[in-house]
Amino acid sequence: MNVLAKIVIALIAILHCYIAWFEIFAWTTKGPEIFSSIPQDLFEPTKVLAANQGIYNFFLAAGLFWSLSIKEKLWQYRVAVCFLLMVFVAGLFGAATASPRIALVQSLPAAVGIALLILARRKSSPGQ
Repeated sequence: MNVLAKIVIALIAILHCYIAWFEIFAWTTKGPEIFSSIPQDLFEPTKVLAANQGIYNFFLAAGLFWSLSIKEKLWQYRVAVCFLLMVFVAGLFGAATASPRIALVQSLPAAVGIALLILARRKSSPGQ
């Protein structure tokens, strides 16, 4: 995995740590600012749902950080692609169900990360 791919993966993982923190701990305080299209009176009744979502975002971040710590190159690549694909799909689902902006924040960076991984793999293993 090249340095640029590792940086992108780390940034996506950090983003998902922030999203997890926001959904678990700041849903009722920062939520109305970030999701202005949602009526303010819905944040308190949905905070348990948001916290549940936050845990899943934390799992995505943990998987991406894990991929950076794997020494064996093939497994590092596979785990990174797996978690980036999950982020990509989650972003598409969020864009379809909550806000199209989510695709830019989640899916686009994940797609860039996947592309960088594929390019680095092809470059390091010509003929595959």
